[in-house]
Amino acid sequence: MKVLVTPRSFGKTDPGLFDRLRAAGLDIVRNETGGILKADQMRALLTDCQGLIVGVDPVNTDVLADAPALKAIAKYGVGLDNIDLAACEARGIAVSRTLGAPTEAVADYALALMLAVARKVPLIDRRCRERDWSKITGIDLFGRTLGIVGLGAIGRAVARRAQGFSMRILANDIRWDEDFAAANRIERASLDEICAEADFISLHTQLDDSTRHCIDARRLASMKPTAILINTARGELVDNAALLAALQEGRIHGAGLDVFEQEPPVEEAWYQLDNLVMGSHCSSSTRGATELMGRMAVDNLLRDLGLSQGQDGQGLST
Repeated sequence: MKVLVTPRSFGKTDPGLFDRLRAAGLDIVRNETGGILKADQMRALLTDCQGLIVGVDPVNTDVLADAPALKAIAKYGVGLDNIDLAACEARGIAVSRTLGAPTEAVADYALALMLAVARKVPLIDRRCRERDWSKITGIDLFGRTLGIVGLGAIGRAVARRAQGFSMRILANDIRWDEDFAAANRIERASLDEICAEADFISLHTQLDDSTRHCIDARRLASMKPTAILINTARGELVDNAALLAALQEGRIHGAGLDVFEQEPPVEEAWYQLDNLVMGSHCSSSTRGATELMGRMAVDNLLRDLGLSQGQDGQGLST
């Protein structure tokens, strides 16, 4: 049996994960590009693979059509929007994910982006390295209003951290947990209310047809000129063209983006912005989170291939 492993951080600090796969009798095909694979690359590598450990690389209908032997997909992460679940169900391909593993790491990174953008940390650092010791004024985090879009595990973890900064917290989620909200002093608000009232807006919702471009030109226009947008979820939640224009024109204070609609973004203008802190889709890339995701992904894959009993993670009925 063959397994394709695409995530760049898989096994980086825990090479024993590859030993576990080999010990189970699997031949390993690795992503050697150093980046996210494109659909044609996935199709070429998956041709005779029975298993797949995947990050954010595309697993769409065309990719699956060229993988006739595929039996199990283990998502190295939580979001499944890059996987055609309907096609997997039709084929009987088992799909699993490492639910919970990246929660704390992503929440830490979201808060780091808030502070970095608010206080212009990268710009100050760059200027200091150029021997420019002039003062650069940022904005406060303490006591401000945070809007959280998506109050799942990561959104809740961000809310807990924000309480340490005495922030007022607004949140929006389809599945509202009134007990959690009350216990943590979280106010329920619509997305429009969050965009209009919050000083910091942090996105943690899933990507689907109802959330694609939920932050669009209209909602960007409704934000305060001091507002900061944080996205550690999916790039497609934001209309990137509208956000780029808002940042270029200084209509909001700034943004911290770990994800883009196209990664890396091709427009040179993104790289010229002083009010943007960019990330390479690395919010879950801590040693602890990647090692836990790796163990869970291997457990899930071996279980779904019938090679051992997985212990962690979450399987999806297909």
